[in-house]
Amino acid sequence: MKALVTYYSQTGNTEKLARAIYEAIHVEKELLPVQDVKGTVGYDIIFVGFPVHAHSVPAKLFPFFKGLPDGQNIALFCTHGSLRGGHLPKQALEHAVGLATRAKILGTFGVRGKVDAKIIEALVKQAEHRAWAEEAQEASNHPDDDDLVDGKEFARSVLAKIGR
Repeated sequence: MKALVTYYSQTGNTEKLARAIYEAIHVEKELLPVQDVKGTVGYDIIFVGFPVHAHSVPAKLFPFFKGLPDGQNIALFCTHGSLRGGHLPKQALEHAVGLATRAKILGTFGVRGKVDAKIIEALVKQAEHRAWAEEAQEASNHPDDDDLVDGKEFARSVLAKIGR
C-alpha cells in the first residue's frame, strides 16, 4: 500500500497537521507540498490538506483536485480559525468534495489554526466580519497537541476503511 500526504500551507498550520498525519501512517508513504506533487497515479490513498480561506478552498488547489484520477481514494483535512465543527470549515470541506468529484472521499477532518494577525486586524474593523475575527483570535495556540493527536486518529481511521 502506498500513501501520499500532500498539503498547501501558508502559515505552517496545515503543514504541522500534515506531518502528524504522515507520522500516523505505517505504510509506504510520501509527504509533499502540493506544488511538489508530480503525479497522483499509483497511490492507494491521498491525504489532501489546506487552510480555509474565506470559508473555501484556496484557488491554488483547484488544479490538483481537478487532476485526480477517477476513483482515487482521498481524505481531506484543513486548518481554520473558526470553532471546530463550525459551519465555515464545513463549507470549505464541502467545496473540496465538490472539486474532487471523480475521487472517492474516505473522510474529512478539520482543526483550528492560528490566523495571521494582519488578517484578524483587517477583519475586526469590518462589522460583517468582526465576530469571526474575534473568534479567530482564540485559535492562536492551534493546532495544539490535542489537535495533532486527533489528526493522527483521523489518519488511522481512514486507513482502516481501506483495510490497513
